[in-house]
Amino acid sequence: MLRAWLRYALAAALLLLVLSPALWLVLMSFRPSADIMSTSLAFRPTLRNYAAVWTGDFPASFGHSLAASLLSTGFSLVLGVPAAYVLARWHFRGQRQVAMWILVSRMAPPIAFTIPFFLAYTWLGLIDTVPGLALIYVTFNLSLVVWTMKGFFDAVPRSLEEAAWIDGAGLWSAFARVVLPLAGPGLAATAILCFILSWNDFFFALILTRTEAMTAPVAIVNFMQYTGFEWGKIAAGGVSVMLPVLVFTLLVRRYLVSGLMAGGVKE
Repeated sequence: MLRAWLRYALAAALLLLVLSPALWLVLMSFRPSADIMSTSLAFRPTLRNYAAVWTGDFPASFGHSLAASLLSTGFSLVLGVPAAYVLARWHFRGQRQVAMWILVSRMAPPIAFTIPFFLAYTWLGLIDTVPGLALIYVTFNLSLVVWTMKGFFDAVPRSLEEAAWIDGAGLWSAFARVVLPLAGPGLAATAILCFILSWNDFFFALILTRTEAMTAPVAIVNFMQYTGFEWGKIAAGGVSVMLPVLVFTLLVRRYLVSGLMAGGVKE
């Protein structure tokens, strides 16, 4: 009994340690400006920081982040899911090399592509556009979709597809009606990961946007000025950016956990 209580206490302490930065950020967002750096837990909460953030340019930046993340997630799934199915089911010359090069594209640091992307986007006129930003996210999320979904498709028995073929279904019809529904939890988990990676991006949003497509993470940096840091707005903006992903993840956590666990099982 004592050992069990010790385990619970250790788990609670570890959870508090991990969540302490986020909890402190939430507390800062409700503190008055004069009391923003105080370490006391006793203070009178205020919503002025949130009101100041959401009455400026931040709502537009929040919408840009949402649009770019949704677009990139959708296109990554449309392109990556069929590619993953091909790698999982078809055998062709150089299959392993193709799969490896797809993985290698995700290993390179983003800063290595900064100058080529910037020059190409300047020539194409995609600087400071939401579609251009979404396209950047697709190039990095695509390899994640391919490799993650390949594991889910490997876990689906081939006999189910063969039964669909015998019943008259075509190759892609069997994929859409049999394989894809069975890999649904994995598809949901992959979509969540792609959305989170796109939503949290700061580097490319800072380099490739100005004002027309500025995202929420970049907008928060604008509260850091030479005359001083607006800590209340920074905290309120940080919580605003963090909250949608947190709520969305909690709502679909069942699909996320089951999908990630299913991807590790191969029939």
